[in-house]
Amino acid sequence: METVKLNNGIEMPILGYGVYQVTPDECERCVKDALDVGYRLIDTAQAYYNEEGVGNAIKHSNVKREDIFLVTKVWISNAGENKASVSIDESLKKLQTDYVDLLLIHQPFGDYYGTYRAMEKAYKSGKARAIGVSNFYPDRFIDLSHFCEIQPAINQVETHVFQQQKQAHKIMKKYNTQIMAWGPFAEGKNNMFKNETLVSIGEKYNKSSAQVALRFLTQEDIVVIPKSVKKERMQQNFDIFDFKLTDEEIKEIRALDTGKSLFFSHYDPETVEMIIGMAK
Repeated sequence: METVKLNNGIEMPILGYGVYQVTPDECERCVKDALDVGYRLIDTAQAYYNEEGVGNAIKHSNVKREDIFLVTKVWISNAGENKASVSIDESLKKLQTDYVDLLLIHQPFGDYYGTYRAMEKAYKSGKARAIGVSNFYPDRFIDLSHFCEIQPAINQVETHVFQQQKQAHKIMKKYNTQIMAWGPFAEGKNNMFKNETLVSIGEKYNKSSAQVALRFLTQEDIVVIPKSVKKERMQQNFDIFDFKLTDEEIKEIRALDTGKSLFFSHYDPETVEMIIGMAK
């Protein structure tokens, strides 16, 4: 498995398994299947309500805890230093572990400065090996970066072939923060799985458009966490390191970028109200 080195020196797999929208009932089975396939990066969150399933799968797997890179995120309802600290301990209990490898702020709303201070304390006490943020646009990311003690190791943002986060990528490099993609398949939007460019390139390597999309992102040094509840799809998503896109193919895929979200914008007041409403 290829890895990326975070700004504190720890190695993180560049490909992992995400459990967003995996129901609590099937999460344990899905994570177990992912571990059987070979995934070692598992991404969950308090707001997914399936941390227990992830914890059970890891506990009952044959994979050692130290060989797994476990990620979770603090939700808006737990924002603020005191509430976040309590919620971090609750997450560790649900995950049945003494530490997570990466702890993120899920959304840049509420008292996320207090949340980050709680995460810094968790980092110093060994409850988290690395800390970072999720869904932070460049303006809020830069602000937080200048007023925190520990530089975020990760910023997990919407990233796929149609929204390649080119500006954000440059800024993250400047601040030595790794980009991690959520929604690497754009949830199939823009007819991604039948995109002519991706399909054509895939035919050269006997790969699917999905595999080409993932390979593109990893070659752009972006951590990806594709999700599937089917083990055969998990295997396909995992098999992307036996081919390499050429410079010309990379250029073709870069041309697919629209520079816009296919989901939501944090600059849109209605979207912000909707997300904050989910925390109440």
